[in-house]
Amino acid sequence: MTTTDDLIGRYYDWLKAKTAWREIDDWIEITTPYLDRHNDYIQIYLRQQGNEWTLTDDGYTLTDLAQSGCIIDTPHRKALLQATLNGFGVHQVHDAIEIKATEDNFSLQKHNLLQAILAVNDLFYVTRTNVESFFFEDVALWLDKADVRYTPRVNFIGHSRFNHQFDFVIPKSRHEPERILRVINNPNKDNAKNAAFAWLDTKDVRPADSLAFAVLNDREHKVTNAIEDALQSYDITPILWSKRENFRDRLAA
Repeated sequence: MTTTDDLIGRYYDWLKAKTAWREIDDWIEITTPYLDRHNDYIQIYLRQQGNEWTLTDDGYTLTDLAQSGCIIDTPHRKALLQATLNGFGVHQVHDAIEIKATEDNFSLQKHNLLQAILAVNDLFYVTRTNVESFFFEDVALWLDKADVRYTPRVNFIGHSRFNHQFDFVIPKSRHEPERILRVINNPNKDNAKNAAFAWLDTKDVRPADSLAFAVLNDREHKVTNAIEDALQSYDITPILWSKRENFRDRLAA
């Protein structure tokens, strides 16, 4: 029988095998197996400065969003961005998303930077015809209207000691256990895999009866059965946005 440790080990093996490094002047370019909104591999850059290292996306994430019509220029959008970055301990330096690392915490900080890039990409994933709509806000408004008690943007340290951010945590009640929600604005293979790893790594440090849910945006594109099946195989219940009312009572209880 496959254990949680086996699954996490396979994830690390995949991550190591699919990561490439090359030197560019005094920087090291790291090509990761994670895909951005254009299905291109996400690249980050590393440079040693004294006894620490700088890890950065070199401004790609925010510049790409701006070129796609999503300019983060309103107070509310800036607050959403800052809250997301704070959750992973990363910083915005001009247009770049950056984090500092030491030899001891390099793997953790690299993980945090990649998770922040993925989270920002997903949070602000919009179409040109609907740049005002942010899925995270819509989910929060729906939870509020449904009288669901929740804490937003909660971070848990997983079994691997990596940090994982979840969008909403609904506390245990007399009728239901703790419920942990990850909002996925762009339900693709990478985002599903990222959510699955976060839950696999986290569930052993949460109450034994805690439940995980993934709220999937199916307004613009149909969510494939493969994505739903993949989430369910890791004990994550998918909630299609179009069918969210089916889960109202379960989340509000």
